[in-house]
Amino acid sequence: MKIEINLLPGARKKTGGAGLSLPDFGDLVARVKDPLLIGALAAWVVGLSAMGWMWYTQTSALSAMEPQLLEAQNAARRFGQIIAEKERQTVLRDSLVIELDAIREIDGDRFVWPHIMEEVTKALPEFTWIVALDGITVQDQVLEDGTIIPAPVQFTIDGRTSNIQSYTRFMTRLQDSPWFRNVGSSGTNTVVENGRTVRAFQITATFQVADSAFIRTLSVAEMFIEGG
Repeated sequence: MKIEINLLPGARKKTGGAGLSLPDFGDLVARVKDPLLIGALAAWVVGLSAMGWMWYTQTSALSAMEPQLLEAQNAARRFGQIIAEKERQTVLRDSLVIELDAIREIDGDRFVWPHIMEEVTKALPEFTWIVALDGITVQDQVLEDGTIIPAPVQFTIDGRTSNIQSYTRFMTRLQDSPWFRNVGSSGTNTVVENGRTVRAFQITATFQVADSAFIRTLSVAEMFIEGG
């Protein structure tokens, strides 16, 4: 293998084996005289530099935002758990409300008549007795939108008394009861029973659920009276 080096100025060449020669890049650049080509090369270099700078800045910005993204994801996960727990509690509350309403309705219907008889018995004065205690059939009220309002419990009291003062006292006690409203009567009439003359009467009234605060006040007042 033979290598030749030309030391003369001008066309400098480096010749390798097999007749191959390497181009002189400095000579090529020196020979570029076209301004359009120079502008294109400059624009390409500027564009490449701008793209590199943009990539670097975007990568840095994304790296700086990663902690915020992780924090936002953790916060979203916590809020999602809180919302799911709240929805579960809401469903449980609604279910309990429905069950309590059903129980309250059943208990209310079951204890109405025992409560009516208890209140009537407590209001009954001396020399007065009950002959019959009957309910009055009342239709439920149906509104235009289809809502059904249950009819109130109404009843009649057929009784007897030996004097008009006892009847008046009985009416007053029924009217003062927090469990009754619309207490009324058509008066009394004289009848003969078991060979003696007595006064017969019929009283109508409507049962209502008494206010709990009023019942507590009434109970304290009764205790005070009994204690005094």
